[in-house]
Amino acid sequence: MNVRCLHEKGEIESLLRRDLYLHLYSLGDLDDFFWPHTVWYAGSRDDPACPVVLLYCGQDPPTLLALHRDPAPMGKLLRDLQPLLPRRFQAHLSPGVENVFEESRSFRLSFHGEHRKMALTDPERVRTSDMTGTVPLTTRDREELLRFYRECYPDNWFDPRMLETGQYYGIREEGTLASVAGIHVYSPRYGVAALGNIATAPPHRNRGLAKRVTARVCRSLLEDAAGPIAHIGLNVKADNAPAIAGYRRLGFEIAHTYHEYVVEQR
Repeated sequence: MNVRCLHEKGEIESLLRRDLYLHLYSLGDLDDFFWPHTVWYAGSRDDPACPVVLLYCGQDPPTLLALHRDPAPMGKLLRDLQPLLPRRFQAHLSPGVENVFEESRSFRLSFHGEHRKMALTDPERVRTSDMTGTVPLTTRDREELLRFYRECYPDNWFDPRMLETGQYYGIREEGTLASVAGIHVYSPRYGVAALGNIATAPPHRNRGLAKRVTARVCRSLLEDAAGPIAHIGLNVKADNAPAIAGYRRLGFEIAHTYHEYVVEQR
């Protein structure tokens, strides 16, 4: 097999930074907070495309990130990598990369939607955005947040450890959380963050609350005392037009498209 297992953060970082916003989540996973849950693979050093694959094992099932502007070299790497993959995993694949699994008799795919990667390209819009009523959320709010997500965003993945970053904000109305925004990835060391866990309770939707808390998180990241976060991104479902429009108003632009699957061995 023409597959290398990578162990040196410096080598991985240099490969990922060739297309930073495509690999923003993966860059964040180099941080010590996530690193123990990661397995990294790459193609030959002689290959100028040299695709990188991340298998993130910090959740069940694990998640495979196989993203590349050209599906051909990534498909070749995945074809060689198949014997090493778990029996069942989620996968974020650039368009066309899924063909390597569809052509295989060993795996079956279940499509879970098209997504957009967005990048904050105009941070001044965040700095001038309305943030009225936003308050920080900490580890003391853990149980309240878990209850909020169960009721308002049941399909959401929320790791309570992320509250330790100080990058979660909410709006309360009559003492109850009405809207929340936070992060999925956060690394001052690598200067990247990915927004996530953004939700508004149904009775409070369509009032711009999500925009306010999202702007507050972005501003906190841009002015982070641990080191300003220069590169902020997020993932959003391609058919969520209102959310995409809202992120555009905050200064985000679409950087890439990927497809989400659940992949299982036959």
